[in-house]
Amino acid sequence: MSTIDAPERVAQPIPGSAPRLLVIQAPYYEAVVTGMRRGAERVLGEAGAQVTVVDVAGAFELPAALRMALAQGALPGGTGFDGFLLLGCVVKGETDHYDFICSAVCQGVMDVSTASGAAIGFGLLTVDTLQQAVARSAEDRHNKGAEAAHALLGQVALRRRWGL
Repeated sequence: MSTIDAPERVAQPIPGSAPRLLVIQAPYYEAVVTGMRRGAERVLGEAGAQVTVVDVAGAFELPAALRMALAQGALPGGTGFDGFLLLGCVVKGETDHYDFICSAVCQGVMDVSTASGAAIGFGLLTVDTLQQAVARSAEDRHNKGAEAAHALLGQVALRRRWGL
């Protein structure tokens, strides 16, 4: 962990009804992703959000699951989530697999984000070691799930402000 301390943040209230949020998580590294989700749920709970959680097999599946969730919400009787939080972890190994997966997932999420304008919090850890991932999923102000939840709430608030 660096010597620079992360800021202590408080969840900002979202105007209007409680936001309905979908957490799409890839719990390949279960303890890490669970820690990130707990950090996110704390922040989202402070904001009064209604949270649904679904699992996918791995980080590579996150963009496709996001796209499916958006498509389902557009259908008659769809769930209509206000925003989406993606959580996962990729740990560097001895092959190029890490680089391809990280790049593909980040580009896939960005493509869906810019095409849809959906409110998205992106909590994908891309780390060299499992120890780095554990440090970023601990119950402290360095929890990257909590940081992604703050970003998501900001995006939901912005969409509502602009009437989207």
